[in-house]
Amino acid sequence: MRSIFHEMSGRYAARVYITAVAVVCAVVFVIIGSSAAPAAEIVIGNPEESRGTVEMDLSGARAPESDPLGGSRPESGSRREQFRIASPNILSVSVEGNSEVVSEHILSVISSKVGTPLDQNRLAKDADSIYEQGFYSNVDYRIVDEIDGVNVIFMVTENSTIEDIRFFGNTIYSEEKLRDICFTKPGMIFNRVFFRNDLQRIKEKYQQDGYVMARVSDVKVEGSEVNVYITEPKLGNIVIQGNKRTKTYVIKRQLRFKEGDLFNAIRLRYSLSKLQGLGYFDDVSVGFEPGETQDIIDLILTVAEAKTGRVGISVGYGSQSGFSGGLSYGDSNWRGRGERLGIGFDIGDREQYWVTLDQPYMDAKTFSWRLGAYKRAWEDLNYYENDNYRFEYDEERIGAYAGIGRKFSERSKLSWFLTAEWQDIKISPHDGSPTRRQLEEMESGKNVTLSGRLTRDNIDEYVDYPKGDIESITVEKGLEALGGDWPYWKYWLEAKYYSPLNFLTRLFERNFTVNDIPPIIAARLMAGDSNDYLPWAVEYTLGGDNTLRGYEDKRFRGDQMFLMNTELRLPVHKSASLVFFYDMGMAWDTRLDENFNLGELMDAYGVGFRVRTPLGNLRLDFAQGDDESRVHFGFGEMF
Repeated sequence: MRSIFHEMSGRYAARVYITAVAVVCAVVFVIIGSSAAPAAEIVIGNPEESRGTVEMDLSGARAPESDPLGGSRPESGSRREQFRIASPNILSVSVEGNSEVVSEHILSVISSKVGTPLDQNRLAKDADSIYEQGFYSNVDYRIVDEIDGVNVIFMVTENSTIEDIRFFGNTIYSEEKLRDICFTKPGMIFNRVFFRNDLQRIKEKYQQDGYVMARVSDVKVEGSEVNVYITEPKLGNIVIQGNKRTKTYVIKRQLRFKEGDLFNAIRLRYSLSKLQGLGYFDDVSVGFEPGETQDIIDLILTVAEAKTGRVGISVGYGSQSGFSGGLSYGDSNWRGRGERLGIGFDIGDREQYWVTLDQPYMDAKTFSWRLGAYKRAWEDLNYYENDNYRFEYDEERIGAYAGIGRKFSERSKLSWFLTAEWQDIKISPHDGSPTRRQLEEMESGKNVTLSGRLTRDNIDEYVDYPKGDIESITVEKGLEALGGDWPYWKYWLEAKYYSPLNFLTRLFERNFTVNDIPPIIAARLMAGDSNDYLPWAVEYTLGGDNTLRGYEDKRFRGDQMFLMNTELRLPVHKSASLVFFYDMGMAWDTRLDENFNLGELMDAYGVGFRVRTPLGNLRLDFAQGDDESRVHFGFGEMF
């Protein structure tokens, strides 16, 4: 018995000892744990089965101090302790702190679902996804331990409700215009993502109108007020370099901007196109330098001058009239002042000599002007009556003119031009038997005229080819008071139209555009009339390389006129194009009981070539009329 008692006593003592040690260890653990950190919810599990970590926020989350439109979410807490434990299942997911945004919308972007194992990395990504919804200044989460799992609570801090959106630094658009562009309106909760898109739309509006350097420099959300700060760069110094012959003012007057203006890429592109189109320069380039302040940029315009003097050779041939030709010299930038000088002669059945000087540029303050003198002589012209040949005659004109004009306003498409002209006209019938009436009709004399032209120029100046339309009305008055022999009124309308035919590319599935020049349909229409009396010497005439191709000069004449030219211009090379044309027109003499009748129009058709050379654009046309075929050779387009 004693031995058994002693044995039992020993066993009991061992149990008591082990229990006492366990109690002491538990007390020590509790004391150490309570002194190390504040109370927190901990999920207890078997470390051997751990698939993740539990993070305990020991100090609370802090609101962001950076730009409210920043894309990163604030860190949750400044200190974190991690314990490798088993990953329990999620029992519930909820939201705290929201008052304007419904919980369903908030939780629609998370991937942590009820019944799935707890995953700390996934929870962090879910918090980031909620933050990226844009309605919140801070997003955090909390894990609550339960016996059979955990509850996940996302804690959000909503942005303020907007009472006003204010803009600073904007001069191009009003605050009302910029507010209309924004989706965000007063009364809505501020959404960082929505407002970032609003700022993008504002930027696109500036860029669409050419203000490509304008930017939103700062955004401040101060309580319920959003303040947007916009920088609209201005032009500082405009430096022009590379021009040795061309005067600087000739270049500057083509610019649609000046120092102190807001920078606009559309105006810059227009100005560069205008400068390049003048023909004064081989190259025009632009660069930028920082100005004195951040909202100032300096523009550096560099030009490489071209040779503007041109020698021209013209050749014409008719199956009946034979060859003709001439030589000319022109300078489109004479003395570097943007003035055009022309001098030349033609010989053959059509003989002429001329000298011209003009200033084509005009604006609201700068006058365009022109001066010129000429002598023109035609030999063996045919006189027709009722479309029947009667006899031949020679005609000679010596004249001089001066004109001046300008635009109505700086941006106006309308302009006016007045021209005074003096002519001494000599007409000599021969090789036939003209009647007395015909001789009286073909009287020689002096003609002094004053003409006025009103023009609407709607050509697109932002492209390197003609696109758009031009219309003009001209009225001419013969003046006896200044020494003229004939008082009369004469008036005509001229319209030109140019349109690119981009549909040809889609129709034939082939790119017809060459060097950025598309196929173009070009048309010109002219119609003229007069008062009851129009001298024969100043009647309308049609025929020749500038009116009705395929007919001799002045083949048709009268006191009424109609003409239409159409051309299909197809580029075939960067320096050459092919032209198919069709002309039709007629002149009527009401004194012979002829009246305006479109059914009587004469026509001509043909093909031509245009070649760009150092001497200028060469024009070669093969035209077929009713009487003969003719070859026309010259410079530039007919219209």
